[in-house]
Amino acid sequence: MELILGFLGLAVLVVFYLRKWLLRKEIPQQQAIEYSGEVYAVGAATLARSGPEQPRQSVIAVHGFVENFLYFTEFYKDPDLELILFTSAGYHTPVTRLDTNSPQWAKAPNERLGSIAYDAEVLIQALEHLVSGEEVRVHGHSRGGAVILEAARRRPDLFEQAEVILEAPVLPQGKPYAELSPSVRWFLPFVLPFWQQQPISPRNKAIWGPLDDRRKRSLIMGLPFNPKHCSTMMANLKDMANWMPDTGTEIFQHVKRGAILVPGNDKVLDPKAMLASARQAENLQVIAVEDGSHFVIPDNPDSIPPLPA
Repeated sequence: MELILGFLGLAVLVVFYLRKWLLRKEIPQQQAIEYSGEVYAVGAATLARSGPEQPRQSVIAVHGFVENFLYFTEFYKDPDLELILFTSAGYHTPVTRLDTNSPQWAKAPNERLGSIAYDAEVLIQALEHLVSGEEVRVHGHSRGGAVILEAARRRPDLFEQAEVILEAPVLPQGKPYAELSPSVRWFLPFVLPFWQQQPISPRNKAIWGPLDDRRKRSLIMGLPFNPKHCSTMMANLKDMANWMPDTGTEIFQHVKRGAILVPGNDKVLDPKAMLASARQAENLQVIAVEDGSHFVIPDNPDSIPPLPA
């Protein structure tokens, strides 16, 4: 009996330390592009800016959980646009030969790494110091929507004139499509290597919606490689699970114009919960994307309101 207990104890230790190693193991970067703009380091996040020196329009694009800013680059490819691409804290910046600037204004947020609050503080600095266009759009996909709302709650003055686009967003009082209990999340470090081996599989294929578009498939294939460490993914998941129920819909009062896009066939977030939340945003247009997946830009780009002419 003592021998069996000893083996069990050893097995528990092995699992514990293996999990600890998997959490800290660096994830190899899979996607990167040639980039000619400036890249600014702000704490553990980055901001990439491209476009003319005196643009009429500026867009800040905030990617979602396990995504990168390549999600937006095809949609916002007008060279006359000032495009500021956000990379969340602890994620790979999808740029070859990355050379970051460290401007005096850039301050590392005094928030927990991997939290919506941390990224919101970085977004605030982008609005304060990088935006130069007369018209400003802040576009967030999925978790990026929550980052925008959190930034607006902290600095509503910066959103008085800004248009916000919340695409399939994480919203206050929303819910995931499938709840992940803390015990299930605990095993993510052991699941991640299998996901990396087969990012699109028969088990998860329904999540992604249509996969006919080659670019969309490429983006999805890169998802399990975008965070630098599994610990960042864990922090993101835990924080989102707390932020949604703990945040009231009064947060919507801090955004003055724009739209919320709610896909009807979202398999990442609960469409009914998200729609109920979105309807509390008195200042924003609610656009129901019938039968749309979680990925509106590649699947239903015409649903996204165009930039002002």
